[in-house]
Amino acid sequence: MWGFFSIIGLIVVLYYIIYLILWIVLDSDVELAFKERFGKPISVLEGKICWITGASSGIGKSLALELAKNNVKLVISARRIEELNKVKEECLKIAPNLKEENVLVLPMDLLNFDSHESKFKTVLDTFGCLDILVNNAGRSQRVKSWDSIDINVDRELFELDVFSVVNLSRVVVRYFKAQKNGRGHIAITSSGSGLVPVPFSPSYCGAKFAVNGYFSALKVDEPTIDVTCFCPGPIATPFLEECFTGSPDAKHGIPVSPNERRMASERCGKLFAVAIANKTMLSWVGLFPISALLYIVQYFPNLRKIVMVILGRKGMQAIREGEKKED
Repeated sequence: MWGFFSIIGLIVVLYYIIYLILWIVLDSDVELAFKERFGKPISVLEGKICWITGASSGIGKSLALELAKNNVKLVISARRIEELNKVKEECLKIAPNLKEENVLVLPMDLLNFDSHESKFKTVLDTFGCLDILVNNAGRSQRVKSWDSIDINVDRELFELDVFSVVNLSRVVVRYFKAQKNGRGHIAITSSGSGLVPVPFSPSYCGAKFAVNGYFSALKVDEPTIDVTCFCPGPIATPFLEECFTGSPDAKHGIPVSPNERRMASERCGKLFAVAIANKTMLSWVGLFPISALLYIVQYFPNLRKIVMVILGRKGMQAIREGEKKED
């Protein structure tokens, strides 16, 4: 009898050792890493119609290019039409099977809620249907202290990162539900900051926790609709320059340093495409120790307290900003 329990105990110990090793070596959660190697290839999305907001740069642009390689028909939206046109040119260049009419440049300001219906009508008029909506547009935040924030910053950040995403998604979800099979796919670019709070970004953390809650609830309420919450850690994109601060009229304005340890935007875009192709509900990506930290926070609450105390605010900030240790 004791031999049996010893074997069970050994299996449990080996299980956690293997997982710990995977947390260290992988640049995503274990499920997403498994799907990338053994799940459905991104090519299963070939011929689908995918609408990406915030597609003029960063993760949105990288996702658009990755999907274009796999012959996905695209609607790319953002405020900067010049940048969108450049993204379209790149998509057509790397995907010879895509035609000019397979990539729709659809400029829009997501904060103009009244335009959401008409913009979606343009998508349907162009392609006849929509299969996937990717809510990628948004802004981050950097502040000096929790109590230094003007409440209007909270309002503006939630308007963009939460309410505009929810409103556009509701427009699309109503369309999905009206279809014969009631199916469709909603994906959001959330953040690791929506799973574990990070220093000096309280409004942003609140917004990402909120958006994760909204779309987790969507999956409960509408089980036929696929929902993917994609949560990146530090990524090498231009987003820091546009960050909110503690004042409504100020931007962070500091670009990402090439010396910071961040995942490449292209790699992030590919993993996002894998998550969409495999319809994962929650995925996160980032270089070590991002995955390990998120696993601890999600599944080991008692250990979370210890880790948070050990890291402290300074350690959490260093991880969040992708700071490298000095030699």
